[in-house]
Amino acid sequence: MKSLFISLIFILAGNFLTAQEVPVKWSFAAEKVSEQEYDLVITADIDQGWSVYSQYLENDDGPIKTTFEFKASGNMELIGKTAESGNKKESYDEIFAMNLIKFSKQAIFTQRVKVVNLSEPVSGFLTYMTCDNTSCLPPTDVNFSIPLR
Repeated sequence: MKSLFISLIFILAGNFLTAQEVPVKWSFAAEKVSEQEYDLVITADIDQGWSVYSQYLENDDGPIKTTFEFKASGNMELIGKTAESGNKKESYDEIFAMNLIKFSKQAIFTQRVKVVNLSEPVSGFLTYMTCDNTSCLPPTDVNFSIPLR
């Protein structure tokens, strides 16, 4: 409960930041693996001093973890879990009172998919939260549509 209260304080503090400040820029690409398989590569470029949290946190009492929701269709099948790489650091966080995995500078998330119809893009949305040393911005959803080439 204490961690939840601290999270809410950070989120509210983040609301006071200017609306123009967007410390994380997302980009999306598809890399062909075989005739019907692609790696969807989702990259977060993170401003200096900010962090984005891993998909894999020890519990839900701290910051909002990064999640991906791919639009369900008969055209696509997920293969395995979404992998993550980049400038990753795992450490104990005093504010959230838990071990956290977070990324600075850049995070790369890769999801392999098998597709039937290559003319349909893979779409969905991701949810993430970003914090610096003094505040957190509210969780944000980012829609995406990734063409397969």
